[in-house]
Parts: sequence; C-alpha cells; structure tokens
Amino acid sequence: MDVRQDVRNVAIIAHVDHGKTTLVDEMLKQSGIFRENEQVAERVMDSNDLERERGITILSKNTAIHYKNTKINIVDTPGHADFGGEVERILMMVDGVLLLVDAFEGCMPQTRFVLKKALGLKKKVVVVVNKIDRPGARPEEVIDEVLDLFIELGAEEDQLDFPVVYASARDGYSSLNSSDRSGDMRPLLDSILENIDPPRGDMHGPLQILFSSLDYDDYIGRIGVGRVERGTVRRNQTVTICSRDGSNRNVRISKLYQFEGLKRVEVEEASLGDLICVSGIADLNIGETACDPDHVDPLPFIKIDEPTISMNFIVNNSPFAGQEGKFVTSRNLRDRLFKEVETNVSMRVEETETTDTFKVSGRGELHLSILIETMRRQGYEFQVSRPKVILKKENGKTLEPMELLIVEVPEQYVGAVIEKLGARKAELENMGARDGGATHLEFKIPARGLIGYRSEFMTDTNGNGIMNQLFAGYEPWKGEIKTRERGSIVVHETGETTGYGLFNTQDRGRLFIGPGVQVYEGMIVGECAKSEDVVCNVCRQKHLTNTRASGSDDALRLVPPTILSLEQCMEFIKDDELLEVTPQSLRLRKVVLSKEQRLKQQFRK
Repeated sequence: MDVRQDVRNVAIIAHVDHGKTTLVDEMLKQSGIFRENEQVAERVMDSNDLERERGITILSKNTAIHYKNTKINIVDTPGHADFGGEVERILMMVDGVLLLVDAFEGCMPQTRFVLKKALGLKKKVVVVVNKIDRPGARPEEVIDEVLDLFIELGAEEDQLDFPVVYASARDGYSSLNSSDRSGDMRPLLDSILENIDPPRGDMHGPLQILFSSLDYDDYIGRIGVGRVERGTVRRNQTVTICSRDGSNRNVRISKLYQFEGLKRVEVEEASLGDLICVSGIADLNIGETACDPDHVDPLPFIKIDEPTISMNFIVNNSPFAGQEGKFVTSRNLRDRLFKEVETNVSMRVEETETTDTFKVSGRGELHLSILIETMRRQGYEFQVSRPKVILKKENGKTLEPMELLIVEVPEQYVGAVIEKLGARKAELENMGARDGGATHLEFKIPARGLIGYRSEFMTDTNGNGIMNQLFAGYEPWKGEIKTRERGSIVVHETGETTGYGLFNTQDRGRLFIGPGVQVYEGMIVGECAKSEDVVCNVCRQKHLTNTRASGSDDALRLVPPTILSLEQCMEFIKDDELLEVTPQSLRLRKVVLSKEQRLKQQFRK
C-alpha cells in the first residue's frame, strides 16, 4: 500500500456561527496565498450573495494551502442541519476533520450531528476550541462536554484520544495552551500534519475516482469534484463512468483541475489522494465512480438522510401573474426544480397529478427557503403551499419526524417558552443554568410543532432567546397540534390600498402592507385579532364633500406595517393559503380568491 506524505485532506465541521469560515480565512492569509497588497473580502469562502447576507455557509467549498512541503486540501462545510446533505457527502473526500467548538457555547445540536457522521466513517478528529478570547469563555468545561459527546456517540478508544488546539480565528492565533492570547496558525497546521492520516492506497493500480460534488461554469459546463481513490488520472484520458443505477458509459476527461487557494488550476495529471475537478462529462451525477475501462470497479456511495418536510411549488395563477418574473411557465418551473436535484442530493422533486404543481421535499424549512430565495433572484415567479412534514408508515403505525430543540433564554422567559412548546407536544428532556443568568433547555418536539413557532419565540423572549434544532429520528404520531390561532385579513376587491382604507382596517389586527400598494381580491394583507378570517376593503376612498369638521379631517395616523421575511411568510400561511413569490414581491393569498366561492366551500364542508 502506498502512502502520500505530501498531501492531507481535511474538512472543517461545526455548528452554525462557530467560526469555520473565519478560520479558513486566517489559514489562507497566513499561508501566503494572497499578495501583500491584495484586497480580500471578509469570510472570503462565503462567495454567493445569500451566504454573505445571512452570514451562513450554504454550500461546501474547497480550497488548498501549502505548509512545510505538504499540500493541505481544506473543505469548508455548512453548519445548519438543513444542509446536512452537503456535509455527509463531503466527508467521503477527506481523511480527517477539524471539529470546531465555540469556547462559550460548547457543544450544540449541529456539533452532535456532524461529529456522529465523522465518527461513523472512522475519520480522525482534531478538536479546535475557537473564540477563546470571548468574554465568558470556558475552554476546559467545553473539552469535557466534547469528551462526553464522543462517548455518547459511541466513539472507539483511539478516537477518544483526540488532540486539542485552542484558537481565536478572528484574531488569527492558535495554541496548544488555553491561556495563550497571541501567536499564529502554525500550532493548528502542525496538528493537522501530525494527526490527520495521509492518503493511503494503490498509486499504481487501475484508476478510481469518486465524485462527491458538482459545480457549474458558464464556459466549460458541468464540473465534477471528487477524489482520486486509486491510481493516476491524466488529461484527455478515457474513463468508464459507473452510474448509481448500475449502467456504465465511456467518456473522455477533457480538462483536469486541482485547487490552489481560491482558484482552480489546470493540471496534466493527479494521483491517489488528490482532490480534483473534471470537465467534459456532460451528464455526470453525484455519487458516480470513474474507473479504468479495463477494470470497472464502482465504489459504494454514502446513504444521504431522507427529507423531512415537503411543499408544493405551483405555477403562479394570481391576477398579477407574469408582471415581474422572467420565467413563469410550468415548463420553466419543472426544468429548474429538476436541475436543482442534480446538485442538491438531499432534496427530492416529484410530479403530481396536475402539470402545474410539483412536490418538493427537503431537510427543513431553511433548506426549502434558500431554494425559493435563489429561484426568485434568478427571475422565477411561482407559488408555494404551507410546509408539511413527511409521515412514514411502519407496522401499521403512523410515524412522524421529531426534532431535538435546544433553547437558551434568560431566566424570566423560561415559563412562557415551556408553556408554548408544551401546547405543541414538546417534551422537556434537560434543563440547566448557564453563567450570566441564561437557562439551557432541551426538548423533543414533532417537526410540525416547530412550523410557525420561531416568530412566536422571538416575541415571547423579546428577541433574547437562541433556538437550535436537529432531526432526531421518527416516532409514533403525537396527535393534533393547534398552531396558528388567528385568522387573516383578506382583501375585498382589486385596487390600490389607501390610507383611509387601512386606517379603518388596522383596528382589526396587524397589517403587513402600507398605503399605495397594488392588491387583488383574496390577497392577505394582515393577521386578524380574532380566530376567523375577515374581509376588508383596504382600497376604500374617502368621499369628498365641501363640509369640514374640526378634528375628523386631521391626518390619519397609521400603525407602521409588519414586513414579513420569506421564512415568516412560509410559517404564517395556513392550509387554504398560498405564498406568491416573484423577483420583487412576496404576497400572501387565499387558494380560492373569490369570497363567494370560499363561503360555498365552507358550507359544503
């Protein structure tokens, strides 16, 4: 067996916002990748607009640095459980992981999720305790928590003896001592070289490449990202692609790239253990193996966890359809959704009985909302239904997805949080106090119980609570859950909203729009204070007369409207409502726009 000492492949895994991307920034800067006068953006690996706006990593990305004659390939992974599919397949490309843990927050739900996957694949783990300069940091306690987590997840004995590095990614230093507050990233890079196994295998055997990721370039088309598991690959070489359905086809690798810093550099050949990009294979899919045509030997691909939430994507049929979007037809929608499934392995798209509706299933609300936001920015116009959990049948029993919910709130809000979650069938499993007066709560709750809860949670805790969730398997159906108790304020007629009409409506509840907005009959413009829907005329004009009354003709005072984000809109809608998504607008509406038709439906029920 050959061993390549000049290469290390490592993934950085952590809970969201524990500093993965910032750490990669510092490793790139200190390894001399950038020129001295080069202008480099903060969190340089978060390259798309959505990642920059939200401050989260959505797609995993590759980079590489050189240190002590060794090339270290680094993969930056997402921290949200909704993008767990990205993490799972990326672990196939690496020999070890850096587990990043916040020195104040400690082990969070996603830490557990990604670590479980890494341990299951027998990857070497280097624990990095980040943000040791943060006020209230407790590095020693956090190391004990990490050890408890390793034991709980059934780590083997050699995995329990993990090396620990203390770091402050923001300030650019690392150390083997928790009390150091200066230095550089060398102790961390040395730990990678010492503890992460170099690639092993047969360097002179028949070729084998496993593709774990896909990229796209406007000039060269689809790019397969994978790892050379055996042998050597050369440019213009003919290989056999083994599909996951068992079929084989011969193709030619037209171009071969490796990662250097943030760029893809063209190379003539790559050997065992190298992470490479390949162009020239038109219909390549994730999980396929490229082999030597004389030795067809496909590799098994990791099983990706199933989706837990589904939504219907529907062609926009509202009165304002086609006014703002570029792609509005069912064919446009179908092509875009099926294209997404090619690169987004944990998402599913199914056609329904009607040609204008597609059922899209994902790992959580955030997973689906990122797709919706990406599509509307690309010029698509469509409607989505309320998210629903995906149920399973086993031995005649109905099972539903459960979530592990971890909440940290100031002490005075604990009662309100427990009361609300109790009504949503949550079971309190753990409770403890944290320094600074915060209370740590752990619940097990049905996934459908969390739909629409986040906005209530922010209100109940005055914005001071932190809430994280993680898929925790399937359990028997827990019974009905009452979610939104209030009705909607529905528009009476098509027109433009007026200050006078809104002034007479605002006493009915909370409004979502201001004056001068185009609306149509059946559109939802607010939340009613009562449990039933109310139909209001928000386009009403004040009839002008030449009589004036002191006081009544003063300027009308409107309460500022509540502007809902995409996620809040998804959580707000009920089963008989839809969210209309266009590049410029988010509109809530009833499925049946006519008031008479809605009354007839209710009467029939």
